[in-house]
Amino acid sequence: MLYSVRGKLIHTTASGAVVECGGVGFDCQTTLNTLKTLKPGSEVTLFTYLNVREDAMELFGFATKTELETFKTLISVSGVGPKAGLAVLSELSPEQVAMAIATDDIKTITRAQGIGKKIAQRIVLELKDKLAKAVTNDSGFANISAGAAAAASGNIPKAIEALGVLGYTPADVSPVLATLDSNLPVEQLIALTLKQMGRQ
Repeated sequence: MLYSVRGKLIHTTASGAVVECGGVGFDCQTTLNTLKTLKPGSEVTLFTYLNVREDAMELFGFATKTELETFKTLISVSGVGPKAGLAVLSELSPEQVAMAIATDDIKTITRAQGIGKKIAQRIVLELKDKLAKAVTNDSGFANISAGAAAAASGNIPKAIEALGVLGYTPADVSPVLATLDSNLPVEQLIALTLKQMGRQ
């Protein structure tokens, strides 16, 4: 319903930002990582997610589309609500979340406040399962272009898997990854790919 809000940042709290648009202040709950990028009094754009419950409507805002998409991916896991999603993304970047899931790194996810081992295990298990199904439905690596297939060495396959956690198919990301140095760290490959795709 609400794709984004753009306006003057008039107030921040420990977990939120109020953006004034056309005389209306939108109170967006957000992550520490997004708050670090915002300057009081400046014009900002937040990509939003509206959560409708029986007793409340909550608006969540994020500095990048990637952070928003990662948030939506996290809350799709059973037992993981918006507060848990914000906690994970306050501690980890989307790239770190993708890497943790792709490498079964439960310990990294438990660094987030209020996220215990059971929830972290569920996040990894359910999202890796979704990734596997998505890759199967996308005919796996068969859709990688010839150029990308030739470059699928070094850390490229790991980057493709991690980007899959964020909802991208091999066909989406392979053309970009084919232009990058396969020996770069996986997290850097992810960040550069997202940047080139205009998701940050």
